[in-house]
Amino acid sequence: MTAAPTRVHIIDDDPDIRDALKWLFDSRNISAEAWPDAEAFLGSSWNQFEGCLLIDIRMRGLTGIELFERLKAQGCLLPVIFLTGHGEVSMAVDALKKGAHDFVEKPFNDNDLVDRVITALNVEARERELAHVRADIAERTNGLTGRERAVMDLLLAGKRNKVIAEDLGISMRTVEVHRSRIFEKMNVRSAVELANLVASSKLSH
Repeated sequence: MTAAPTRVHIIDDDPDIRDALKWLFDSRNISAEAWPDAEAFLGSSWNQFEGCLLIDIRMRGLTGIELFERLKAQGCLLPVIFLTGHGEVSMAVDALKKGAHDFVEKPFNDNDLVDRVITALNVEARERELAHVRADIAERTNGLTGRERAVMDLLLAGKRNKVIAEDLGISMRTVEVHRSRIFEKMNVRSAVELANLVASSKLSH
């Protein structure tokens, strides 16, 4: 049986905290992996990970904030939840403004922490699915010719075949041929399905 992929990456330089958090998530059937510091995590294949990151904001070596900034600069899209002490809340709030997902102040309630992590995991899963949808639609769209793309844009603008023909200076029969090929390449059966497909690639969480 294949092991479930790690969903939560715990990055904390306190071994007791790491062990406690890993036990907590394992007890809730959420796979977790613990990292001793920021440098160890950066040396991993993190760009292939899914799930979310749970980062202690103050660590020896690179701090949690510095790790967050490096990961962002390198294109990391995984949700980040910071673990903070009382005097670090302002730092965590600033990180939220820069794109962090959430922060949890120590000492934290186990159930509250797990709930926040589950929320982050759900956000990441939706974003990952949306990225797959966008990539698929982009691949289909790239298969269109320039003229087919022009016809599709006018179709999406709600224009009828006669108007499209007039706008592009082509015959209605040619528009119908392009329209048929567009539907085939985009794997839709109507202009409505086409519009819904394109709209689905623009959804946000």
